[in-house]
Amino acid sequence: MAIGKNKRLSKGKKGLKKKIIDPFSRKEWYEIRAPTVFETRIVGKTLVNRSQGTKNAVDYLKNRVVEVSLGDLNKDEEQAFRKFKLRVDEVAGRNCLTSFHSMSITTDKLRSLVKKWQSMIEAHVDVKTTDGYILRLFAVAFTKRHVGQTKSTTYAQSSQVRAIRKKMTDIMTNEVSSSTMREVIQKFIPESIGREIEKACHVIYPIQNVLIKKCKVVKFPKVDAQKLLESHGSLEDTGSKVVKTDFKEPEVQAEV
Repeated sequence: MAIGKNKRLSKGKKGLKKKIIDPFSRKEWYEIRAPTVFETRIVGKTLVNRSQGTKNAVDYLKNRVVEVSLGDLNKDEEQAFRKFKLRVDEVAGRNCLTSFHSMSITTDKLRSLVKKWQSMIEAHVDVKTTDGYILRLFAVAFTKRHVGQTKSTTYAQSSQVRAIRKKMTDIMTNEVSSSTMREVIQKFIPESIGREIEKACHVIYPIQNVLIKKCKVVKFPKVDAQKLLESHGSLEDTGSKVVKTDFKEPEVQAEV
């Protein structure tokens, strides 16, 4: 018999089954913790393979991104249309410490605001916070009727749209460039930036439903473990809820 022709010799006895090992038996659970700016601290759990040899579980946990509704983070269903993504930056024991990754509003919320006979104005800008985050913000606004207006349409002229868009980018730049990432999140929740835009643009053309519809981090600063631990406080802290002050969610209107 020629050498190397009988392939069954290297495979062992025929019919033996490989031992089945439950993949979950070598995994561990870790808690995902949100910063103290939110009321709910523990937002969920995640699985990872147990550290073994040169493979460290911490390396597989870092940079994981989780999406959480603001309604769950602050225990307020009125804020459920806003979604936050949090990124795992550090692991302390069995706790994954997260930082801000991005923010957006749900599609159904945005579509409920879009109606006929009005202009939709959008603007975006890149801004750097005082603690080194480079953010890209997207804002949206809708025109509304003047006081006592009888005309059914509320279309803004192109020059007015340009003027409003310029105001929107200027206000977003001023509000974010003078704040830390934590302060920016506190401005997103009560929509204080949107109210500032609405007041400033009223002289150009009346607008309503001004929202920061999306914000994402273009560039992260170098991770500082000490600052990250300070933003999470004690692991037993429950966090503090950001009050919405006098902001009231606009009602869905049948007509513009």
